[in-house]
Amino acid sequence: MITAKAPGKLYIAGEYAVVENGNPAILVALDQFVTCQIKASSHETGNIISHQYRNNDLQWRRQGDQMIVDKRDNPFSYILSAIKVTEEYARSCGRELSIYDIMIDSELDSDNGRKYGLGSSAAVTVATVKALCQFYQLPVSKEILFKLAAIAHFAIQGNGSLGDVAASVYGGWIAYHSFDRQWLAEQRHFLSLPDLLNLPWPDLKVEPLQAPSNLQLLIGWTGKPASTSRLVDKISLFKAKEQHAYHHFLDASRECLAKMIHGFRNGDFSLIQEQIRVNRHLLQKLGQHSGVNIETPALQKLCRIAEHFGGAAKTSGAGGGDCGIVIIDKEADREAVIDEWVKNRIEPLPLSVHFIPQIYRYHFNMKS
Repeated sequence: MITAKAPGKLYIAGEYAVVENGNPAILVALDQFVTCQIKASSHETGNIISHQYRNNDLQWRRQGDQMIVDKRDNPFSYILSAIKVTEEYARSCGRELSIYDIMIDSELDSDNGRKYGLGSSAAVTVATVKALCQFYQLPVSKEILFKLAAIAHFAIQGNGSLGDVAASVYGGWIAYHSFDRQWLAEQRHFLSLPDLLNLPWPDLKVEPLQAPSNLQLLIGWTGKPASTSRLVDKISLFKAKEQHAYHHFLDASRECLAKMIHGFRNGDFSLIQEQIRVNRHLLQKLGQHSGVNIETPALQKLCRIAEHFGGAAKTSGAGGGDCGIVIIDKEADREAVIDEWVKNRIEPLPLSVHFIPQIYRYHFNMKS
């Protein structure tokens, strides 16, 4: 039995802007995981088994007279795409393909299937790729693991920055600069997979960050799941209609993130808090101008409570529900924040940052 894990993630800052090539975001990997187990099958068929996804709903919408199924919210789509891409790589490395059973277990959703917005689709993609590399005895670096998972994930989602994939691969706090996904889509038609993996990807940059010693991260869940892919689609419409306002948002977000990354590099807690508030303001304005409900009333309440106790708070990810994050001093009264959240039906998530060794090469005989 081969076992591989990938952590969940949360966006700290840079949401929406990061979908544009080269734009930065800060993310953090969390100590809740998707676990993928693989074992060779003794039968002519293999199985994909998941406790969480056994009763998965397949969502669809109406477009004229057509029923449109959105595969981006179906976790099995990501598993199958991860298998396809990794086996393509295995064949290129001279491996003979096998039949196997895959078992998926996720800590990123609650026991009753509620989604917390911790990047389950990215984590399940990374865990599946990682386990298959182990199964087929393919040594890969973090960079190659990221690229394989990014190709698989992007093939299903079709939009987004792939920052959540990077967080699941690299762990800890990271500054992520998104790469040119249009370039990737085009090159997939012309280059072999090994050649594509070995090329530098335009604008891609992943920088590990060190949080100041007095920085504490609090996470609250509003009780309302949100679909990132659909919210990003709506912002794309705003981008097309209001190009000047959109580019002003991008410029301001880049400046904000540059300052925040500087704060991490220099251990400047106050600067990080200040730019968290700036980024929240930018996202609020983006929501107002685009008509997208990024900061819901529950998220506003979450942030207002945290700010009252000295925290710098904002939405995490696409907003519209899911989680809010708080950067607060370790000396602050975190229990007071949590108590007020609970009184206001905001669920505190007891999660910590998950680190993966930076000197890393994943071999098939190493523990994941």
